[in-house]
Amino acid sequence: MISIRKSDARGHADHGWLVSKHSFSFAGYYDPDFMGWGNLRVINEDKILPGKGFGTHGHKDMEIISYVMSGELAHKDSMGNVKGIPPGDIQRMSAGSGVMHSEFNHAPSSTTHFFQIWIEPNVTGIEPSYEQKTVAASAKKGQLELIASPTGGPNAVKIHADASMYVGEFSEGQSAKFALTPGKKSYVHLIKGELQVNGIDLESGDALLIEAEHELSFSHGNNAEVLLFELAN
Repeated sequence: MISIRKSDARGHADHGWLVSKHSFSFAGYYDPDFMGWGNLRVINEDKILPGKGFGTHGHKDMEIISYVMSGELAHKDSMGNVKGIPPGDIQRMSAGSGVMHSEFNHAPSSTTHFFQIWIEPNVTGIEPSYEQKTVAASAKKGQLELIASPTGGPNAVKIHADASMYVGEFSEGQSAKFALTPGKKSYVHLIKGELQVNGIDLESGDALLIEAEHELSFSHGNNAEVLLFELAN
């Protein structure tokens, strides 16, 4: 079964300094039909104006992943991490027993465009931790590259959750097939461009909710960048 969720069906919030699109119920956006998919709880597409950001706030028992499209995200947390997250990096914060952090765009003239992703962990109350890796540009060209998993990897952060996350970039003439793990739910989110997945045409912001399928086929990309999740049922 594959269901499509069009980009314009997402929740939308405009706070002036922040414009956010919510794939699942979040903050002031509530849709009982879209509370998450498997253990994937949040995908927010955020755009932060120059000099603005999220002040210090807390999280607990959640795997929080940031993936920056453009600009740079400044991260500071109660574990002592002070980091800049540029485009192409994957960042993971395991909130565990509790952590405080802030996220800002300190650039004077450019907007920071990034995706914030929350995945429910399979362990709770653990010591908070942080990890960040640069995903080699060549690793995601015309294929799906692992960027988060329970075991980590060369381009992947380690998450405390029964989930794996991949990224791929597809231009004209590039294609890939991906064998899905039996018993898992899957989720595809096109973060830019145009792409065809199993014959379904997707535009930027569109998503697919997938279960009981065996394989995904990615083709007909036009400046496409896509996220793929394999998730607990």
